[in-house]
Amino acid sequence: MHFQSVTFDLDGTLLDTIADLAEGCRLMLEEIGAPPRTLAEVHSFVGKGMAVLVERCLTHGGQAPSDAQIQAAIESFKKHYAAVNGRLTRIYPGVSEGLEVWKASGLKLGIVTNKPAMFTEALLEHVGMRHYFEVVVSGDTTAHKKPHPEPILHACRQMGIEPRFNLHIGDSKNDIEAARAAGCPAYAVPYGYNEGEPVDSADCDALVSDLLAAYRQALTFKDLHHK
Repeated sequence: MHFQSVTFDLDGTLLDTIADLAEGCRLMLEEIGAPPRTLAEVHSFVGKGMAVLVERCLTHGGQAPSDAQIQAAIESFKKHYAAVNGRLTRIYPGVSEGLEVWKASGLKLGIVTNKPAMFTEALLEHVGMRHYFEVVVSGDTTAHKKPHPEPILHACRQMGIEPRFNLHIGDSKNDIEAARAAGCPAYAVPYGYNEGEPVDSADCDALVSDLLAAYRQALTFKDLHHK
């Protein structure tokens, strides 16, 4: 196989966390006295990290909240989400089987997510996935979040792998853009959280139905564009 490592997005790629995120947002908005948001709205707000999620929840009719309002809401969200993190989360079909196959292949595996570390590590432990990954890069591990390439580059450095030999798998253009900028091939799954912009096969090296399909696709990968 061409690849020596694989980095995975977390929310929307491995785990369906939207019910927990929506509950954290509901409790936050209730506490600060802001209008509620629907599950569909929260779904569309996920993708660029906690602070952006909170800001989007507070933005109505183009009227952005103040910095003070955002900071107060972030502290409220942290408290409430920490209490529900993992409670309603489910593992997407094919993920457990896919991770077993990837791990058995001998490749190094990592997580690259925009979720803050305080939630990432707890969630991985809660669902019993932490042992699969050599490195976990969260939204506050580096100075930048996806779609900036630095989180993926950091993961590659930690694993001792050249970016062109790392495959990144995610669910949104944030993942594809980050991988492209890092010099990594990118696969995308069609489910998950994409901020209302579904990924297309033209955007990535392969659009795969699940992690098992990603593994089969990787076996035939030809490094034509990432030399």
